[in-house]
Amino acid sequence: MVRKTSWISCALVGVVLLLVGCGNAQKEATDAAINAAQSAINAVQAEAAKYVPDQLQAAQTTLQSAKDALAKGDYQAALSAAEDAASKAKDLAAAAAAKKEEWTKQWSDLSASIPKSLDEVKAKLNAYSHGAHMPAGMDKTKLGDAKTQYEQLKQTWADATSAATSGNLADAIKKASDAKDVLAKLKEMLGIKS
Repeated sequence: MVRKTSWISCALVGVVLLLVGCGNAQKEATDAAINAAQSAINAVQAEAAKYVPDQLQAAQTTLQSAKDALAKGDYQAALSAAEDAASKAKDLAAAAAAKKEEWTKQWSDLSASIPKSLDEVKAKLNAYSHGAHMPAGMDKTKLGDAKTQYEQLKQTWADATSAATSGNLADAIKKASDAKDVLAKLKEMLGIKS
């Protein structure tokens, strides 16, 4: 009887050791998956923060879910969330590259058109200031307002250019787009045909 009990005890200890071993292997695999997802997110974080911050936040939230599940011992949920976070990190790189390309083209278009429009407005303002016939509805007061607007637009364009030079294309495009809208109205008021 002692022998049988001894055998059963050994078998139970063996099963417990096997389960602990499997649990450790599962924990290590889950840890590795979480670390891989973290590394993938870290690799694209700088670009993603500039171009697709919402998608970066989603990937980081998913990674945190994986870490939370691991802390609770839910290896299956942790592994699933880690795989999802790694997939989102891969998508982040592609989305950031696409957004960067889109914004670069937008900036290129704006930086080609706005200086030209500013030059046209300046030439018209100079002509009107030197006695050229002003369009209907334009008088000295409105001409003064137009000059003030022109100076503000030049500053806005300088700010946009500075933002683009420092790598902040989102801000540069916003400022340049706002300037472009105001410029269009100013050109119309000055009788400049687009």
